Amino acid sequence: MCCGHTRLPESRPKPKETAFPTSQCVTFQGDKKTCFAYHTMEEPLLRRRLAQKCCSLSALRAWLPFLSWLPSYNLRWLQMDLLAGLTVGLTTVPQALAYAEVAGLPVQYGLYSAFMGGFFYTLLGTSKDVTLGPTAIMSLLCFSVVGGQPHRAVLLSLLCGLIQAGMALLRLGFLVDFISFPVIKGFTCAAAITIGFGQVKNILGLQGIPQQFFLEVYYTFYRISEARIGDVVLGLLCLSLLVMLMLMKKKLVSYDGSTSETNSRNSTLAGKLVWIVATMRNALVVVAASCIAFSWDAYGHNVFTITGEISQGLPPFRPPPTSDITANGTIVPFWEVVEGFGGGLAVIPFMGLLESIAIAKAFASQNDYRIDANQELLAIGVTNIMGSFVSAYPVTGSFGRTAVNSQTGVCTPAGGIITSMIVLLSLAFLMPAFYYIPKASLAAVVICAVAPMVDYPIVAKMWRIRKLDLLPFVVTFLMSFWKVQYGILGGVAVSAVLLLYNMARPQIKVTDHGALVMDLNSGLSFPAMEYASHIIHTQALQANPPRSMVLDCHHISIIDYTVISELRDLLRQFELRGVRLVFCSLQPSVLKVLLAADLQGFKYADSVEAALHMVSGNWLDD
Repeated sequence: MCCGHTRLPESRPKPKETAFPTSQCVTFQGDKKTCFAYHTMEEPLLRRRLAQKCCSLSALRAWLPFLSWLPSYNLRWLQMDLLAGLTVGLTTVPQALAYAEVAGLPVQYGLYSAFMGGFFYTLLGTSKDVTLGPTAIMSLLCFSVVGGQPHRAVLLSLLCGLIQAGMALLRLGFLVDFISFPVIKGFTCAAAITIGFGQVKNILGLQGIPQQFFLEVYYTFYRISEARIGDVVLGLLCLSLLVMLMLMKKKLVSYDGSTSETNSRNSTLAGKLVWIVATMRNALVVVAASCIAFSWDAYGHNVFTITGEISQGLPPFRPPPTSDITANGTIVPFWEVVEGFGGGLAVIPFMGLLESIAIAKAFASQNDYRIDANQELLAIGVTNIMGSFVSAYPVTGSFGRTAVNSQTGVCTPAGGIITSMIVLLSLAFLMPAFYYIPKASLAAVVICAVAPMVDYPIVAKMWRIRKLDLLPFVVTFLMSFWKVQYGILGGVAVSAVLLLYNMARPQIKVTDHGALVMDLNSGLSFPAMEYASHIIHTQALQANPPRSMVLDCHHISIIDYTVISELRDLLRQFELRGVRLVFCSLQPSVLKVLLAADLQGFKYADSVEAALHMVSGNWLDD
């Protein structure tokens, strides 16, 4: 499906090789349905780029996907994109303000980071649904690396963008596959708890609370008696309204247009109205809270902790800073700033890629089209590079806003332009009104946004399926409370150790058929060769008397020099003991390498039976 009110047909023709596979998107005008089609990338971009000259139209479309859907753009698509862009824009503005608080930056930096993605993703993105902008996780990562220093956050955006764009040009998007699911889940759960609890101080109206998680927990409870009643009441009220509207939206029954009765129409109109209100709940709650704060302030009552003075107007377009200045006026040169980023300079680009690609793939599968991961990486990289020129911090795809975009019926990535225009208009004209936004209302928005990220049932699932997967999950989860980038790096390290252990200790089955038959169930690579050699020695060479052995190699698809060297030594030792080592079921590529190695005493057969016959015959002859 391609929009929130879409019913897919049971079958449809095979997609054509155009910008998106054909699917139907249905909108409703009274009793009438309006259908229009989308396209997807059916053939991999790499193949098309290699097949065409760099100056060809096909290559240009590969680098600029908007050229594939722009010629088919029509009025109906424009209407749907306008509606989706407006809806997402009203969701983006309050979230951007709230996420800037998470990043430890002045709230206007959230809006600075929210508009560039819409323009560049329209040109470079391959998903009609994805919206780029500040997210809770990227904001937390940014804070953990730069500690709320705006100049360093902007420079971090530039460097992350350069890394991501470079990875895209080198086709390195596959590297994200090395971050396992338990690591991702451990990180997101810990990040959600860290972000959510970090907003409790704003709900309570407390100031001067340390940012480190464990100190934050301690001092929040230690100073809870200092909580401001106004902030607590307003914060809890905002939380209650947000949760209520969110639950109402989940319980809405999707309208399928199958009935024409008057009561059905009325219920559908009411449902749509509730859906619109629930979708824009963040904006409505923040506006209502701001009105309350303004009213109390007008009567001279300082009841709430408000956002306060905000830099007004659009950000200047200028190169990002390449140095920083400390509080005492000391200039910190570029390389010292970069050195201070530490592991965050590796973690943030990867997490940005991972978050956005996961979202793009999920909605591409749901709406029946395909995306190109490397092109998505390029879109994110260019957005972060250009965003650094307007004082943005690193951004990526947002799951919540992408879901709103899809459910509203967006037809092309051009909906992001409308969203960006809403943000720009807010920067140009609404900044004075943001003065009265209570911090408790922004905290409520953040808490409701991150709460679904705590996926506690996943622990029970991993326990049932494979208990060992809990190890990287727990390591990532616990270390993320220390520093989030250390949690990811620690989890990846544990996952790598488990992966390498499985490679070094493959499943090996030895059976006795007169001669021993060793089945290498998991293949054979150089980390596993020492282990396999040890089993061969103990089972065959050190037996009394020594025994011949058949190596069943049908699982081996690649072989390297380390394995060849060890096999040469094994063949020599078998020959010295007067027994045979015979290979069977070799794949052509592996056989070619073994023959090229010119191993003395190398014998092979097509099957285990033939190899056993060969071993028995040679043994009897000996």
